[in-house]
Amino acid sequence: MKIAKHGPAFLLSILLSLSWTGLTCAQDSILARTPPMGWNSWNHFACEVSDSVVRAQADAIVATGMKSAGYVYVLIDDCWQGSRDASGHIRPNAKFPDMKALADYVHSKGLKMGIYSSPGPKTCEGYAGSYGHEEQDAQTYADWGMDYLKYDLCSYDGMGDQVAAYKKMGDALKKTGRPIVYAMCQYGMQKSWQWGASVGGNLWRTDDDIRDDYYVMSELGFGQNGLEQFAGPGHWNDPDMLEIGNGGMTTDEYRTHMSLWCILAAPLMAGNNLVAMDAETRALLTNPEVIAIDQDPLGIQGHRIKQEGPLEVWAKPLNDGSIAVGMFNRGWGAMPVTIDFRDIGLGNSLALRDLWAKDDLGNFREKYTALVPQHGVVMLRVKRGT
Repeated sequence: MKIAKHGPAFLLSILLSLSWTGLTCAQDSILARTPPMGWNSWNHFACEVSDSVVRAQADAIVATGMKSAGYVYVLIDDCWQGSRDASGHIRPNAKFPDMKALADYVHSKGLKMGIYSSPGPKTCEGYAGSYGHEEQDAQTYADWGMDYLKYDLCSYDGMGDQVAAYKKMGDALKKTGRPIVYAMCQYGMQKSWQWGASVGGNLWRTDDDIRDDYYVMSELGFGQNGLEQFAGPGHWNDPDMLEIGNGGMTTDEYRTHMSLWCILAAPLMAGNNLVAMDAETRALLTNPEVIAIDQDPLGIQGHRIKQEGPLEVWAKPLNDGSIAVGMFNRGWGAMPVTIDFRDIGLGNSLALRDLWAKDDLGNFREKYTALVPQHGVVMLRVKRGT
């Protein structure tokens, strides 16, 4: 591990991250070593998800280059469940005639498969949850070949101790012997970031649901500041799925969405229709230099280093000693945003690369200013200058 001579704030964030992962990663040294990447059915398809939809999306992940960019999980969200048989085993509904065959198909593409349930008796959409059937359901998922479980609070809210409920499924997943990423969708209630790892969680939601709306997205993303000490390899804060490509935001707003999630070391779960994805959306989702910030093996979540009205600068230290910097304009109209190199801690002379433009900007001393569009971002990789 390489750690450059960063300023005090960055050294503190590194120490916090290492101390947290030292306590928790002993539980799981393999799963989610970097934030999971994939596709989830909910944001675009909701309850219209089906076997044929999932197969088509899996095909598109490969065909569009999403798989090559790192998106490997294909996740079925709510609305797949049917009834339980006489022995209590959950069965899929008619839209999913053979869940194991579907998982086998996804695996044949070199991808991984995920599914959804709830600790309550019902899911958010009223389908069968896992309450009272935790071990039985976990083993069923393992038998089907699932690699990921999203476990959504839903009807369990108010029923009892949430920590115990999530631990029960975490223990059940481990008992199967199959490596299954455990994604806790618990909306940050009871400060889930403080206990999520202790119950086996690999990631945990930190707030309410995202929507395809700039103001909702930005409130969730920028609201992650202060939670960085709880993130690290194997265990991630989750501000919810991506909305890129669903049509509710401008290109600059979607670029902010992707940039912020990557600086946050957040899971990257695309939520658009990949089959109908246009070139612009594909470029936003698959920029390798931006994704590399999210997937950096040091595993540190970035944080805000400067705020001036609606203008914010965020930074994330990286494994090679460089720093990712996001210059955000949350206000109206284009405005100049300035980085003071003293806030970064790498020295007074720095070399800057614009990750969206894929352009080396050159060496700068003391400060750098960029004109950032309304609701937009300039994302940089910064290292010591020559």
